[in-house]
Amino acid sequence: MLMPKRTKYRKGQRWKFKGKATRGNKVVFGDFGMMATEPKLITNRQIEAARRTITRTLKRTGRTWITVFPDVPYTKKPSETRMGNGKGNLEYYVAHVLPGKVLFEVSGISEELAKRAFWLAGQKLPIGTKMIKRETL
Repeated sequence: MLMPKRTKYRKGQRWKFKGKATRGNKVVFGDFGMMATEPKLITNRQIEAARRTITRTLKRTGRTWITVFPDVPYTKKPSETRMGNGKGNLEYYVAHVLPGKVLFEVSGISEELAKRAFWLAGQKLPIGTKMIKRETL
């Protein structure tokens, strides 16, 4: 399960979804990438489900990179609890994803297979995604 080994603070502040991703918005490691088109929080379980789908679709050929990591703590108060009494307990970790962020990268496979793998993995995520190619300079 993806989660940070250490954090400076146990509970974090809430976040803002402003603008587009300025970092991690290009395919760096592989030939094809899966890019987010909407802002949202993605849980460690959703990232793992998408990763497994990509790996199974590729039948373990090629190479896969995960370029997002769930390092933001997500707290939640128990159900049927009155207001006040401090912040809720840590439930799980999430990745803060902005539009334009590359989530996964693959190399060593055909474009059609990459397209299929990313489409199936996108069905596991709560955001819209699209496939992009590496920019050759």
